[in-house]
Amino acid sequence: MGSTDMLGLTGKVGIVWGGGFGMGERSSLRLAEAGAAVAVVDLLQERAEKVAAEINASGGKAVALVADCTDEASTQAALDAAEAALGPVDVMITVIGLGVWGQLLDFTMDQWMDSHRLNLTSFFLPARAVARSLIRNGKPGAIACVSSVSGLTAAPNHGGYGAAKAGMINLVRTMANEWGQHGIRVNAAMPGAAATPRLEMPPAALEKFKEMLPLQRPAKPDELAKALVFLVSDMASYITGDNLRVDGGWTSRFLMQGGVGGMSKTAK
Repeated sequence: MGSTDMLGLTGKVGIVWGGGFGMGERSSLRLAEAGAAVAVVDLLQERAEKVAAEINASGGKAVALVADCTDEASTQAALDAAEAALGPVDVMITVIGLGVWGQLLDFTMDQWMDSHRLNLTSFFLPARAVARSLIRNGKPGAIACVSSVSGLTAAPNHGGYGAAKAGMINLVRTMANEWGQHGIRVNAAMPGAAATPRLEMPPAALEKFKEMLPLQRPAKPDELAKALVFLVSDMASYITGDNLRVDGGWTSRFLMQGGVGGMSKTAK
């Protein structure tokens, strides 16, 4: 028996929103590797086409689609096109979000609304569209998204992003409760920081950041992708409403560790 058989994704149809870049690209490729046909949806057509072409060239099946997941009509049109090409969707992964930086006292209303539109609405609309399709087709299914440690802790200098990610964590739990009766599971994978092209840090800042993490490095995009594929697979068949920490131990770290506050060793 092949190692991907235990995932139960062979022959299924997956859709990855934000699937042409970073964690989304890796999620698309990992879903295809697990045997699913994949609709790669991205804001930029060339990114979606590149990933879909790689899947098709390796013997998989994929289509490239364009959508703005903050727009309901655009989101629905992409889902309709995906299902016309591949059949009814079984599983969904969404990797869409962007930090809007600034202190709350200085935030404009446009920045505040953008934080929620780009990080919360962009999850709500695809998830609801897919859930409606699953229910209409009488199929169980699974949905996974990317949350953030910023939704669990304070988020200085990106408070709008943190509030939106906290909303996402709550929304995952609510969707899991409302849709569980239809056999639909909803979960989040929570990174601290991932080494995507958008993670831009000066070397000195990156070294200081590494000191905060027990594993001493940011996550690789593929490590988040594997967690997301796990959450939509049969391996996670009894997991729903969860916020899986894939943060290198960030949220487990004791604040006094590493010499903070003048203490460098555990008191005995």
